[in-house]
Amino acid sequence: MMQERIEYLLVVGVARALGWMPRGMARLLAGGIAWTVYRVLGRLRRVGERNLEMALPQLSSAERRAVLCGVYRNLGWQLVEFCRMPRYTKKNIEGWLRTEGLEHYLGARDQGKGVLVLTGHLGAWELSSFYHSLMGYPMGMVIRRLDNRLLDEFVNGIRCMHGNSVLHKDDFARGLMTAMRKGETVGILMDTNMTPPQGVFARFFGIDACTASGLAHVALKTGAAVLPGFMLWEPAEKRYVLHFGPQFEFAPTGQTKEDVLTATQQCNDVLESWIRRYPDQWLWIHRRWKTRPAGEPGLY
Repeated sequence: MMQERIEYLLVVGVARALGWMPRGMARLLAGGIAWTVYRVLGRLRRVGERNLEMALPQLSSAERRAVLCGVYRNLGWQLVEFCRMPRYTKKNIEGWLRTEGLEHYLGARDQGKGVLVLTGHLGAWELSSFYHSLMGYPMGMVIRRLDNRLLDEFVNGIRCMHGNSVLHKDDFARGLMTAMRKGETVGILMDTNMTPPQGVFARFFGIDACTASGLAHVALKTGAAVLPGFMLWEPAEKRYVLHFGPQFEFAPTGQTKEDVLTATQQCNDVLESWIRRYPDQWLWIHRRWKTRPAGEPGLY
């Protein structure tokens, strides 16, 4: 309990300091921390290099290093934004954040069967749902509980400041179905490694990847609308843009294993297309292809 409390005080202290610094200074500090992590934690760096070798083999070693450096920079910048989120209002974010493709979301919402936002660890994923709620569109988020109870409450308190809610992974199925029956919106991160039976093997960058099938199950059962949503840093604009892509229809009409697999594959294809557009903003340091089909050797 004492260790929990000490961790909490340290994290909250750093978060408040970063949150009140000028953004430029906070980014420099967070960037320095990220660069140190990149250099010191060789295991994570090697995972990122291995993932890029498998998924984007056309890149040279120098290009892979550049992508990985961008990943760490992006993580540092996202830390800064998370720490600043409690200060955000509709007025003071003008010119820094905007939405593109909101009509896709509104059209999906107005169908009345609920909306599942397909997303992943791409861009500023914590900022995306927060900004969406700040602009008047609260949503649910499927998340994993933090081991530190105090930190879990602190982080979720920020996430839910403007009407968002959290659905915990260890008991989200019932809550997800209830949300769809009420016509609500829920965002699902679908780009992490899973294990059967929660995951099915679908191609991702041409490699079988054990992928969460819950979104497909719920969408096929309820008729909920599905569309992609990502908060991405746009260098040309020097700001974050919350992109909503067009709603896509699942090809199958039933709920068989083949239907679920086909729908899950469509989700992976959409995720991959966005990651290819913004490769230095995806979390390549996660062992996405850790779980292998029976009989296949490990990739890491």
